[in-house]
Amino acid sequence: MVTVADVRTVALSLPRTTEHLIRDRVKFRVGQIVYAALSRDETVLGFGYPREEREALVASDPVKFAFPSQSDMRFQWVHASMAELDVEEMTELVIGAWTMCVPKKVIRAHLGEDYL
Repeated sequence: MVTVADVRTVALSLPRTTEHLIRDRVKFRVGQIVYAALSRDETVLGFGYPREEREALVASDPVKFAFPSQSDMRFQWVHASMAELDVEEMTELVIGAWTMCVPKKVIRAHLGEDYL
């Protein structure tokens, strides 16, 4: 199980990330783009994920992953149960979400040429 501190450690290690408390929810963003957010009770991690791949992700483990609310389906977003995630998987998901909203040159500088 991952904690809010685990998510915060990963997210704040990524360039251009800022943390915000919006309507009692911790959110991590680059500029105005939110790429990861925690539910009010801190049991669900929402994160950016390619729209065309999210159905396969949710189908791969419906206990761990879930679609966002119907009104949020227009966004590239998925939810994950914090209790079902391990730190390695959470790290991969948060970094993946972050890469969706920063320039490729920032990704290369932080993660290396091989990550792209």
